[in-house]
Amino acid sequence: MTGKLMYTLWDVDAAALHSPDLRDALAAAGATRVQLNVDDEAVAAAMRLTTGPSPVGAVVSVWGPMSAAPGVTAALATVAGTVAGWEVDERRPIDPPESWDGTRVDALANIAVLRRPAELTVEEWRHRWLVDHTPVAIATQGTFGYLQNVVVAPVTDPADLPTGFAPVAALVEELFPSAGITDVHAFFGSGGDDAELADRMTRMMASVARFGADRDLDLVPTSRYLHAL
Repeated sequence: MTGKLMYTLWDVDAAALHSPDLRDALAAAGATRVQLNVDDEAVAAAMRLTTGPSPVGAVVSVWGPMSAAPGVTAALATVAGTVAGWEVDERRPIDPPESWDGTRVDALANIAVLRRPAELTVEEWRHRWLVDHTPVAIATQGTFGYLQNVVVAPVTDPADLPTGFAPVAALVEELFPSAGITDVHAFFGSGGDDAELADRMTRMMASVARFGADRDLDLVPTSRYLHAL
């Protein structure tokens, strides 16, 4: 069965992450495509949120047979000090333009690592997020890409997660204009109108609070690179 795997990486060797050697190892494991989301110099000025002792340095997405997971995990372990991975169910409310040639996408690609609050059942949490929140997120932000990745199962040992990095329920990727790295109006798509900005921010924060994304959240600003293998 083919599908998508996502990994969070800490203590990343950036040169090795971008190396053809890693792509060769992923292809040898059975992967057909890889997406690198890297917290690098291009997004250094963007906001970060971190729940554990150190921020996530990169998020890697891999497509291929689920049987490739052990080999993919082993390959990624050669370029990072700590690796945590999950099988995910991908949804694309806003399908971004994509070119799988390894070039950096001109965007701020934010990755949010979501946890489910204990007071919400899985069904209620997913409804509040996927059904109720999705149109609010689209209406209140300047995104041109929006991907929701619901965790199906871990593919690495949850006991190996860094201290303070709680179990993960989903990973969200949102693509903003590069100006959104430092310009809040570009981030929220408010066109320079302060009243519109305040309204969008208020609606967005009220919506994320309903499914617990106002707390226990890792937010990783990244540059996005896509490779066909």
